[in-house]
Amino acid sequence: MASNIGMMDSAYFVGRNELLAWINSRLQLNLSRIEEAASGAVHVQLMDMIYPGVVPMHKVNFDAKTEYDYIQNYKVLQEVFNKLKIDKHIEVNKLVKARPLDNLEFLQWMKRYCDSVNGGLMNENYNPVERRAKGGKERNTKASLKHSKSLQPNNSVNSGSCDADSSTLSRSLSAKQRSNGAAFGANSSSEIQALTQEVSDLRLSVDQLEKERDFYFAKLRDIEVLCQTPELENIPITLAVKKILYAADDKESALEEAQEIVAESLDTIEQTKSSSDDQ
Repeated sequence: MASNIGMMDSAYFVGRNELLAWINSRLQLNLSRIEEAASGAVHVQLMDMIYPGVVPMHKVNFDAKTEYDYIQNYKVLQEVFNKLKIDKHIEVNKLVKARPLDNLEFLQWMKRYCDSVNGGLMNENYNPVERRAKGGKERNTKASLKHSKSLQPNNSVNSGSCDADSSTLSRSLSAKQRSNGAAFGANSSSEIQALTQEVSDLRLSVDQLEKERDFYFAKLRDIEVLCQTPELENIPITLAVKKILYAADDKESALEEAQEIVAESLDTIEQTKSSSDDQ
């Protein structure tokens, strides 16, 4: 199962258009941009499609509009991963920002994983529209029942006492608001300005880091293409480079193994040279 694949795996070179076409056909959606999947609902339903009965669809919010709602969907996805023992870290803080590259990489992983289950065959009996509607109906029903219970009167509470307590609380809050109002007005403007500047600086930093990541990723891709050249792909130095490129994790052994390949090649050259000199 492809729960852990290296960044140079072919899965990460699937294009946006191919991904969108795959999602739209599988789930009967009409997404036009990768970032439209940032809510996490698409990912959860893909898991529902390949693992019937595992996903609690009533917890999925397909109308999510805020980062808070997005996070709740990713919590459902993480619960599903845990239940299925899928070892995949979900970078929720990045995905909910709806940045195209972050969401592209995660969707590329999702496609690779789904393709690895049952050979990528689609569940012919799966009705994505019906599943979304059923999940939403169940969620709304549970929310309505919870709200109704919270509105039921509690006969053990004296209504007169509640009115008195409410009046006292109201006067107390008003006095506190008046005392804090002047101080808040004086400080809020400068605080907002400082926070705005901090957010601006962070955005610039993130943009710079993303550009740097894309720059080095493109270079790695060029190296990989070069290593796949038929005339070069089987020579020792190419094998050593590919050993590092395709390492699935941060193990130091990848570098050590690459160095061993190069060392063996050099030994062979030395032995060949010695034999030639002796002759």
